[in-house]
Amino acid sequence: MVKLVRLALLFILLTLSQNVFAIDTITISQGHASAIPIAINNFEVADNFEKNIADNITKVISADLKDCGLFRPISSVAFIEKTVGIAHKPLFAAWRQINSNLLLNSHIEKLSTGKIKIGFVLWDNILEKDILAEELEVTASLWRRAAHKIADKIYEKVTGDTGYFDTKITYVSETGPFLQRAKRIAIMDYDGANHQFLTDGKNLVLTPRLSPQTDKILYLAYAKSKQPHVYLRDLKTGKDSVVGNFSGMTFAPRYSADGSKALLSMARSGSTHIYEYSFKTKKLQKLTDGNSINTSPTFSPDGTKITFNSDRSGKRQIYVMNSDGSNVERISFGGGVYTAPAWSPRGDYIAFTKKTPSEGFTIGVFRPNGTGERLIASGFMVEGPSWAPNGRVIMYTKSEPSRGKISGRTRIFSIDLSGYNEREIPTPKDASDPEWSRVLN
Repeated sequence: MVKLVRLALLFILLTLSQNVFAIDTITISQGHASAIPIAINNFEVADNFEKNIADNITKVISADLKDCGLFRPISSVAFIEKTVGIAHKPLFAAWRQINSNLLLNSHIEKLSTGKIKIGFVLWDNILEKDILAEELEVTASLWRRAAHKIADKIYEKVTGDTGYFDTKITYVSETGPFLQRAKRIAIMDYDGANHQFLTDGKNLVLTPRLSPQTDKILYLAYAKSKQPHVYLRDLKTGKDSVVGNFSGMTFAPRYSADGSKALLSMARSGSTHIYEYSFKTKKLQKLTDGNSINTSPTFSPDGTKITFNSDRSGKRQIYVMNSDGSNVERISFGGGVYTAPAWSPRGDYIAFTKKTPSEGFTIGVFRPNGTGERLIASGFMVEGPSWAPNGRVIMYTKSEPSRGKISGRTRIFSIDLSGYNEREIPTPKDASDPEWSRVLN
């Protein structure tokens, strides 16, 4: 079963890229595998306390798997077999009768330590064998994270990719009329739960970037002066500090993979250049030269390369250079303007925003050498791609046109790398500038 799913996914990607050498750009609007039917059975429980938690966990697992577009949870109303728990072998014929390829059976137990222990088994109803069996121990208040972790395990076992449900999103929450937008930094779980506002909206804020350790955020703010600077917010203390006392405007921050350094842009004397900032030494290293505008830098996962956009060729295009600023190479050559490059955590793709007169705003991907360009999302204005930690899904801002003084709707969307399963991420208000980060244990 697992091998068949992987072959199906591989076939999709091959189908989508079969004309990559025939034309310069492939626009993908459709193409996906049929969702895999999965039965997420009720938990085996001992009391109402366990049942309430178990029911909530079941709902979150179902939502995670459904939202990724690769699974189709079957309604419990259709279940024929009523036995629950992990100690028995299922009646596979009964599950096949309702067209369930996979079955998740689970057990929850309240421990004397105050924690809960969750055991779960994933069964392949076609092969009639278990393909995944594990246990988790968490405090009862962390039941939602446990649900995301179980969904991650199922996703990984079936697709071969790491799951992305146990993750955090930082973004900018927006309210107010078109020309007077109040913007606040917010953070939430991948599915919109545990939402928090981190700033009060008194200062304009943009591009929040969560550290790899998930304890700090870099962001752009117009705070103590009219000139914007990059600030660092300590999430444990709530304190903000300016990143360096630099004379020029600083913006577009990005962390290195280990969090020890950051890339940022500085505008000064009519040009904009990329710098590397060390949190240990508090020193800057200038990486680009000339009179052009160089910005939106992002490290490759191994830290040896940097992608960025620059107008040094006359209009904004995407470039790659070594992490010390040497060996600059242009990699985008399609028509239009390219901005906001973001390197995939797997290192195999760079996502970008592209604008052309004929297609308008689009989100696309290509290889780090610029080959195999594919456009996977479009809209009145789509911009600012951010990768899921598994490198399979991309999140971005999608806006509607404004009408007079009324601002158009601005929301965060995600889409699969294949261009399939575009979905809106739930937020209380309008939202932009998403950044996706894994949660550390």
